[in-house]
Amino acid sequence: MEETTTTIMAALSTLTPSKFSDLTHSILSATHHHNHRLSTLLSSPTLFSLTLHHLHSLSLPQKTLLIARHLLSCLHHLTRHIQPHSATSPPLPPPLSTAIRQRELDAVLLLLLLCETHNHTPEALDAPFCDWRGKLINLFTETLLTLSCSPSAPPLGACEGTILIPFVETVSRCWRLVGSLGCGGGEGKEVREVAASAATVVALPAMEVMVGGRECVICKEEMKIGRDVCELPCQHLFHWMCILPWLGKRNTCPCCRFRLPSDDVFGEIQRLWEVLVKMGTKG
Repeated sequence: MEETTTTIMAALSTLTPSKFSDLTHSILSATHHHNHRLSTLLSSPTLFSLTLHHLHSLSLPQKTLLIARHLLSCLHHLTRHIQPHSATSPPLPPPLSTAIRQRELDAVLLLLLLCETHNHTPEALDAPFCDWRGKLINLFTETLLTLSCSPSAPPLGACEGTILIPFVETVSRCWRLVGSLGCGGGEGKEVREVAASAATVVALPAMEVMVGGRECVICKEEMKIGRDVCELPCQHLFHWMCILPWLGKRNTCPCCRFRLPSDDVFGEIQRLWEVLVKMGTKG
């Protein structure tokens, strides 16, 4: 988990002050929303009981997917202020895989709180189910009251550290839980080929070929001057009839292996993680 945190912090250290400010505001908004949902969940016996019952009905792979979706949502917050965009390639719309419904959010927030309780005070979960809510309320309240910057973290302002450090720790915890179950997302995990998301493909810009002699690497034929071709975010050009079938099977550029967004949760986790690693290395 320490290696994961180091990678994220290295990437964040490359942000300009304005982008860093945008990021902290985005994370602050998400954190407030998550804390509000968890507070609502714990204060309502009925909602708590329904959410706990829903968690018990899920299989282990379903719980893993739940955590993976939450991890993906967090990574999207971290990376949307990092990824560069050219004038001709505006920001691509987020894929459907980043969306998480309120019921799923409540379930994953409760699941992560239960995991944290099991790690630090496992005896609290030895109590009957009817006593869990009270014990979790105490843990949640103590967590909110003791939020502080980690002494091992890079020097950040007090406010930024209070916002960022718990968020990064949550990302690291989710990463470890998803990766340890061998379901993708962890270090060294092979990710299968996945198609680019439909929203991403529809948003790709058309460019008019202005200079002759440029070859489409898929069909190996020259792109004729005046013809509209597809430009990927990495600025490589392809015939539309060549690139569309390609992106229907894989989300990588045929030239440079740049990854486009996909609707596969674990494929998206790997793509966004590669963005963080690349930026941290540059820094």
